[in-house]
Amino acid sequence: MAVNRMIKIENLIMSEALKAMQILGGQVTRKEVRREIRDHSEVISEEMVDEIVKSKKTGEPYHPFEYRFNFAVKYLITTGFITTEDNRNLELSEKGRMVKLEEFDPMRDVRAVLDKNTADDDSEEDAETEEEPWRSELLAALAKMSPQKFEMFSRGLLSNMGVDLDDNIGVRYIGDGGLDGFGYITSDDFRTTRVALQAKRWDGKVSAPEIDKFRGAMDKYNAEYGIFITTSDFTRDALKTAKEGTRVITLINGDKICDLVAKYRYYVEPVTTYRLKSFFTDNE
Repeated sequence: MAVNRMIKIENLIMSEALKAMQILGGQVTRKEVRREIRDHSEVISEEMVDEIVKSKKTGEPYHPFEYRFNFAVKYLITTGFITTEDNRNLELSEKGRMVKLEEFDPMRDVRAVLDKNTADDDSEEDAETEEEPWRSELLAALAKMSPQKFEMFSRGLLSNMGVDLDDNIGVRYIGDGGLDGFGYITSDDFRTTRVALQAKRWDGKVSAPEIDKFRGAMDKYNAEYGIFITTSDFTRDALKTAKEGTRVITLINGDKICDLVAKYRYYVEPVTTYRLKSFFTDNE
């Protein structure tokens, strides 16, 4: 990636990161900021965020945007717009909260005040990521499952979340009206809601027409609520389509699957570890 283009992209990310953090309330994880940019940015496309290329060093695939994002955040931390103790959880400083985005200039407000030792020659392949290894292992395992096993996994996950699943609808794989599961959720005030499930073990992103097709399948059983689970992700148009109409559809991508598996400890075992805080690493 040419240096000038790299700087331009990082500058754009700095502006969008500050905007995303202000929208999300100021205390968020790196992943949440990236997701906000990916789903809602008007100047950074989802294709740029999702792009995967092969490393010239290792031959392994990686996301160029993720590395440029990490460097952009590092610069915002160095210049006092963002604070962090563990380099994962981010918080806007007073400077970051008060900055007027329409007046923010990354070249003037960040790069011009950066220490010269914080150079722009960092290799894309050398940047750190906060991804936990078990999440990649889980998604790889789900990708290898047969469609039937993944549907069974999805129904089991929903059952752990409190959905009372029907024993027949979505289980027979034929004649189920395009659903992979159906059940009921009863709220604290004893109101019961009919819920439909769609599970797709896909490599590509789920598009808006697939959401429309699922909503049509929900009609057969008068489902009031829909849950669409995929091992991959959803396009921005799919996210918008899911919120349209009177029946909102909850979208669960691969990342959210990992969150739910961990939360409900569904076929996983927790391992306790500790991260040293800055007291131990700061130079006296």
